[in-house]
Amino acid sequence: MALTGTYPRSLDDKLRLAIPKRLIEDFGEAELTQFHFAPGTEKSLLLYSPKGFERLSRRVSRMSNRPEVRAYKRFFYANAERVELDAQGRIRIPERLVSFAGITREVVILGVHDHVEVWDATTWGDFVAKNSQSFDELATMAFE
Repeated sequence: MALTGTYPRSLDDKLRLAIPKRLIEDFGEAELTQFHFAPGTEKSLLLYSPKGFERLSRRVSRMSNRPEVRAYKRFFYANAERVELDAQGRIRIPERLVSFAGITREVVILGVHDHVEVWDATTWGDFVAKNSQSFDELATMAFE
C-alpha cells in the first residue's frame, strides 16, 4: 500500500518523534521495529523500513561512478542511520540529521509512496506555499 498523509508532530527534548500507527501499518511489514533515517532533498529527512532501505540501496548501487554520484553516496550513507521504534511508537532522530534538516521542535511527517519524509514544520510550510500554485504543472511533468 502506498504511504500517504500529512501528520503534524512535536519532537520531545530527547529528539524522539512519534510515528503514526497508520503509517507503521501501511509499510506492510510484520513486526516492524526498526527504520533507517537518511538525508533527503530540500532539507527533508527520509525514513525507510529495512526492506525499503535495501531496495533503495540496490538502486543506488547501480548508479554511475561519476564524481558527483560518489559524493552523493558518501554523504547519504555516512549520514544514514538505523533507529529503533520504542514501545510508545517513537524513534529518535540523530542530532546530525536534525541539524542537516534545520528541524526545530515542530515537524511534519509525510507519507510519500514507499517512504516517509520528516520536515521542519516551517520549511514544509514554505515548500507548500512555493509549490501549491504550480501543482498542475508539476503533475503534468511527473506523468510525462
